[in-house]
Amino acid sequence: MEKGTAMTNQEIYDLIACFERSSLQTLRLSRQDFSIELSRGGAAAAAPAAPAAMPAPAAAPAPREADGEAITAPLVGTFYAAPAPDQPPFVKVGDRVKKGQTVCLIEAMKMMSEVPAPCDCIIEAVLKDNGELAAFGEPLLRYKPC
Repeated sequence: MEKGTAMTNQEIYDLIACFERSSLQTLRLSRQDFSIELSRGGAAAAAPAAPAAMPAPAAAPAPREADGEAITAPLVGTFYAAPAPDQPPFVKVGDRVKKGQTVCLIEAMKMMSEVPAPCDCIIEAVLKDNGELAAFGEPLLRYKPC
């Protein structure tokens, strides 16, 4: 990141992911026109689901990944299976998808990020519930390349 320039979304996502993997309790970063503060265990408005959702994913991903290849969360955020609540999901179990096709969304900091299929594949399982918190690198969907 150049001195004096704003952070890109990807740099912010990378910062959040590094914070999640660290043992830091608080992180503050301030620049000319930008400031961000991350903290653990606080009473943040969007964090009430985090304490309940975080312990389960730590134990669950290993067995799920062992059954096949997985599309993982590229950043920490909320998993969405469909583009909108009243829309059908991007993919269902058994669907054949093309490389680059959107399979789900991750919302972080009020921004939606499309998660693409890594290759032509068949979706074998959807591992997260709609609206559930996803940790960085956590399996979201299991697939079989084709």
